[in-house]
Amino acid sequence: MKNLIVFDLDGTLAESKTAIDGKMAELLFSLLSIKKVAIISGGDWSQFQKQVIGQLPENTNFQNLYILPTCGTKFYEYQDSWHLKYEEGFSDPQKKLISNALVTAIQQANLIIGKTWGEQIEDRGSQITFSALGQQAPLAEKEKWDPDFEKRKKVKAILDTLIPDFSVRLGGTTSIDITKPGIDKAYGIHKLKEILQIPIKEMVFIGDALFPGGNDYPAQQAGVVSIKVKNPEYTQMVIETIISMQ
Repeated sequence: MKNLIVFDLDGTLAESKTAIDGKMAELLFSLLSIKKVAIISGGDWSQFQKQVIGQLPENTNFQNLYILPTCGTKFYEYQDSWHLKYEEGFSDPQKKLISNALVTAIQQANLIIGKTWGEQIEDRGSQITFSALGQQAPLAEKEKWDPDFEKRKKVKAILDTLIPDFSVRLGGTTSIDITKPGIDKAYGIHKLKEILQIPIKEMVFIGDALFPGGNDYPAQQAGVVSIKVKNPEYTQMVIETIISMQ
């Protein structure tokens, strides 16, 4: 069995922007007692706090948990409390360039978007995220908007021509994540290797967007043994299997 278990968050450990359920919290608690665990997601630090960390028991072995928000552009570790180890932030001109490109790409793709809930373009410091229906959209609305990723693939194709020097990935249910060139979940995997001194061959990655263009795909391209899951319930079965093999 591998020494480091790496998870995506939305669609893998929890539904989009929702907290992990009680069973997932119990399984992660048990897994962290025997294995090092990392979570890489497009969400920012506050999302991890609400969705995962705040749902785990106080006596969880947090020293075994590593958090990589915004697709690995930030790295948090626990030493009596949570500490930010690095952050790969955008400059103001880069943020403006990306935001303008998003507006243009959305128009050129002829996306039909009705009601929105909250901001569509969010500045996460080291990542710019487009959420088609807004940051606060209900899960039921998000799940039916672009289930096959086809709408976002059109936007991504345009963005790839407008901002070719940046990494554009599809994630979650309605989102597109943009990071600095070369910084994606593969970057996060290599940072885990460097910081934890764990070879890539000793890692396993579990995610729901393991397809070309998906924001989990770079982890697989980095050489990590990867397991594609359909939803958090499937992930729970994978974790149960890992624990049973110890």
